[in-house]
Amino acid sequence: MNDQLPISDLAAQRQIPLWLKLAYTAFVVVLVPVYWTSYGPTNFLYFCDLALFFTLGALWLESPLLASMPAVGILFPQSLWIFDFLAEACGFKATGMTGYMFNPENPLLTRGLSFFHFWLPILLVWLVWRLGYDRRALKAWTGLAWGLVMVCYLWMPAPPPAADHPLQPVNINYVYGLSDETAQTWMPQPLYVGLLMIVLPAGIFLPTHLVLTRMFCRPDPDTATARAAGA
Repeated sequence: MNDQLPISDLAAQRQIPLWLKLAYTAFVVVLVPVYWTSYGPTNFLYFCDLALFFTLGALWLESPLLASMPAVGILFPQSLWIFDFLAEACGFKATGMTGYMFNPENPLLTRGLSFFHFWLPILLVWLVWRLGYDRRALKAWTGLAWGLVMVCYLWMPAPPPAADHPLQPVNINYVYGLSDETAQTWMPQPLYVGLLMIVLPAGIFLPTHLVLTRMFCRPDPDTATARAAGA
């Protein structure tokens, strides 16, 4: 007896189309060496850049957890990026966080690649809709974020950028404040980092988790079966 499914049935079981997996992979293959050359490897410590790799894994493995983790982590801040970009495109000044996208001194290729900040959150919403939201994402991304915050605070450069390396990332993940030109002076720096590690999960990740749980979380199969039997 042959238990193998026909190729057509295997294709039907896929939840993510192959063309999307290949197109996204090609984008990442182009982006990584360009970013590595332009900004250096530490650029990939940013939450949003790390989300690119989680999304790549989510696409190929069709993993709800790998899709849910970056969704929890970046949907809210990247929504602000989208708002700021649209404001800048219309000639208005919002937060200024996307001003570099309109600076002609920045290479067009790197600016074009950076447009992933616009479409990646949209893709992540589609992925968690398609695959389902995994509740474990909140704890998993929070742990990862705390680790990255400590790495960036202890070993990555503080603002301002070095004159001989103006494109080298500084203040990665805002561990020194909201400005890349000068470190915050509102409070002692260790206190600020500790506060950041509270605000990230409580003020950003948890609200996003609650929204995604309500909209996209699929019931556990065992729980659903038990409820059906009880009914």
